[in-house]
Amino acid sequence: MKPHIAFLAFTIFVTGCGKPADEDKPTSPDSSSLAPKVAPPVAKKVPHKMVIHGHERIDPYYWMRDDSRSDPEILGHLEAENHYVDQIMAHTETLQDGLYQEMVGRLEKDKSSVPAKVRGYWYYTRYESDGEYPIHARKKGNLEAAEEILLDVNTLAVDHAFYNVARTAVSPDNTLLAYPEDTVGRRIYSIRFKDLSTGELLQDTLENAEDTVVWANDNQTVFYINKDPQTLLGYQVMRHKLGTPQSEDQVVYEEKDSSFFTFISKSRDDSMIYIHHYSTLVKGVSVLDADTPNGEFLPLHALEPKHEYFAQKLDEEYFIRTNWQAENFRLMKATAESVNDKSQWQEVIPHREDVLLEEFVTFDGRLAVVERANGQSALRIIGLTNEDDFEVGFNDPVYQLSLSNNPGVSSSTVRISYSSLTTPNTIYDADLRSGDLKLMKQDKVLGDFDRTRYKAEGIRVTARDGKQIPVSLVYRQDLFKKDGSHPLLQYGYGSYGNTIDPVFIPSIFSLLDRGFVFAIAHIRGSQKLGRGWYEDGKMFNKKNTFTDFIDVTKGLVKQKYAAPDKVFASGGSAGGLLMGAVINMEPDLYRGITAKVPFVDVVTTMLDESIPLTVNEYDEWGNPNNKDSYEYMLSYSPYDQVKAQDYPNILVTTGLHDSQVQYFEPMKWVAKLRELKTDQNQLLFYTNMEAGHGGASGRFRRNKERALEYAFYLDLLGKGHLENTNQ
Repeated sequence: MKPHIAFLAFTIFVTGCGKPADEDKPTSPDSSSLAPKVAPPVAKKVPHKMVIHGHERIDPYYWMRDDSRSDPEILGHLEAENHYVDQIMAHTETLQDGLYQEMVGRLEKDKSSVPAKVRGYWYYTRYESDGEYPIHARKKGNLEAAEEILLDVNTLAVDHAFYNVARTAVSPDNTLLAYPEDTVGRRIYSIRFKDLSTGELLQDTLENAEDTVVWANDNQTVFYINKDPQTLLGYQVMRHKLGTPQSEDQVVYEEKDSSFFTFISKSRDDSMIYIHHYSTLVKGVSVLDADTPNGEFLPLHALEPKHEYFAQKLDEEYFIRTNWQAENFRLMKATAESVNDKSQWQEVIPHREDVLLEEFVTFDGRLAVVERANGQSALRIIGLTNEDDFEVGFNDPVYQLSLSNNPGVSSSTVRISYSSLTTPNTIYDADLRSGDLKLMKQDKVLGDFDRTRYKAEGIRVTARDGKQIPVSLVYRQDLFKKDGSHPLLQYGYGSYGNTIDPVFIPSIFSLLDRGFVFAIAHIRGSQKLGRGWYEDGKMFNKKNTFTDFIDVTKGLVKQKYAAPDKVFASGGSAGGLLMGAVINMEPDLYRGITAKVPFVDVVTTMLDESIPLTVNEYDEWGNPNNKDSYEYMLSYSPYDQVKAQDYPNILVTTGLHDSQVQYFEPMKWVAKLRELKTDQNQLLFYTNMEAGHGGASGRFRRNKERALEYAFYLDLLGKGHLENTNQ
């Protein structure tokens, strides 16, 4: 299901091996010969009848749902599945350890962020060599000043198997720090407050909160979002006065429409506090003067059906990214007095059918805009006083580009984040007058990494309906021969308009150095080719997402990027839905798949309004209470479409405390696959009993699970691909 709006950092999911269906299919090399013959756990069946629209479904594994996550039988079954994984993969322990050491060996140990200046202080995070978690720090006045440590997350995490600090916030007078912490992985935060002059924690603790806190300008009032305890949806914006009990906090806004997410933020000039109203088809903002925290939030512009807008304040004007009469969005501006009337908005950047306006940031006299044309993002600088605008160029054939941390409107530069499949994450400051790029930091890749060994490509593959699907590829040049002999890992997502751009992934080089080709299929459901590309992969067009992925696989094999018997596929969350759908449709294409935190029980989940993130996703998947949506969703729902056929090798991973896709979805899916599949291929199911949707916390330990995934399909390929050619 959908993560919080920024989701999901790009996680790689990988696996192994498909059984040939007949003698005309290519034979596969020896694989998994050392895996012991151990009987997998068998789940009991308890028929559960569900009837809607005159249609009856029997779900024998519905009993696996336990909202308390404390049922001994369910926990015991999950532990049995984990033990089964340990037994089957025991012979790969040396390989897993080697992969883990490779992955963490590439990571910059003493990594730090580029400092950003806010109200006279330079703020940054840094890691110490063996630290799993960041240290939040600042320096007053200049970067030569003494360091002041705000939070050492390593210390806070000592007694926790999982620990995460979300968005920290310093009070306007620079004396107090608010930080939300999650010790379970369920994304239910406790907000704590620290006196930065004494280092002591205040008595105030705000429980059951979202991950953001915003200060009013009195340095005593904060706003936060309260979560619904059942759906985990943030729905109440609360006002808290320091020194008072949480029970006295006031609700300043309550979202009664469960199709909306609610977020809060503050304008870059600290003058306004924003409530962001966010649904699939409607987006807007309410505002409050930050100097009057006891006032009332008022809509900046009234919410309207199918109207999405986002606003930034610059002096006494608002700049507004809007889809009003503009499918790919345009940029408008309005005064504070006229912003409620669209007829008085003035156009700054017009709508273009072939360019998606992705994001923007305002400065005194200038705008920085990230736009996407023909699948690729670009940075454009625009003058607000009749100056010429210009584009800032980059050299990689495919890359990821986004705006970074830009707290000050008076800055002469815009900070951007840049990365590609062969270029580590890089922070630039681009001059707003000339476009000249100043390198602020590029992540170091330790060991013998040499980016010139690897080549990235951007190609197109023709879908069955003639659409041209963008594909980003990377491989090691001295190992690659375009002869159809290489193993391929193909990744996909394709939902919510979330575009998975080709970013630098340090772990993937453990595959490339073993002869793999890695590909990202930019299938419909993303916005890679604009808003229409998203619309053509949602609701009643959702199957385009699945057939696009399949057609990319076939196209890459046909173009000799991959051996037909060595194709692996991976995806997580809604990408796990993708994995479940494609292996139901064409299982023989894949030697194996990895599905991480997969959203696979589509119909049952979308019929249950008590499950987190259901009602607010009707406009993405459809509302199964409507017969036409029910029938369409049922026709592709991976859990409902499992049938008696051969399936590829499958590794499924989840987190017990996942707040986005509940653990019981993959648990049920695995049980049904075990019951019905007709092959002898591996089906492994691993649950992190201490984590949620994002997996393990800590920058090193998360690679343990990735090493398991990589070992899974490397083992299936046999000895020929186990050796790293750099070693």
